[in-house]
Amino acid sequence: MALRTVPIRQSGNRPNLFMGGDRELVMFSILIAATSIFVAMEFKATIFGVVLWFSSLYVLRLMAKNDPKLRHVYLRQIQYKKYYPARSTPFYHNTRAQEMQHL
Repeated sequence: MALRTVPIRQSGNRPNLFMGGDRELVMFSILIAATSIFVAMEFKATIFGVVLWFSSLYVLRLMAKNDPKLRHVYLRQIQYKKYYPARSTPFYHNTRAQEMQHL
C-alpha cells in the first residue's frame, strides 16, 4: 500500500500582506496619515500625511520583501530576557545570592 501524498498549496501558505506590506502595519499607517490630514484640515497637514503615507508604505514593503513575518519575530524577541546566566545543567538551582548577582 503506497503512502498518500497531500500537496501543500501556495495559496494556503502565503503571508498575510496588504499592498505589499504587513497588513496591520499598513492599515495603521493609513489610519495615522488620514487622521493627520482630516483632523488638521490644512494644506501642510495634507502634504505631511501624503509624504508619511508613501514613505511608510515604501519602508513596510521593503520590510515585507526582506521577511514577511518580521513584525512577529520582533515582538517575540522583545519578550526575551536581556541576560540568561550560564547553568551547568538544566536541573541546577541557584541560591538567592547567585540570582541577585546576575540581575
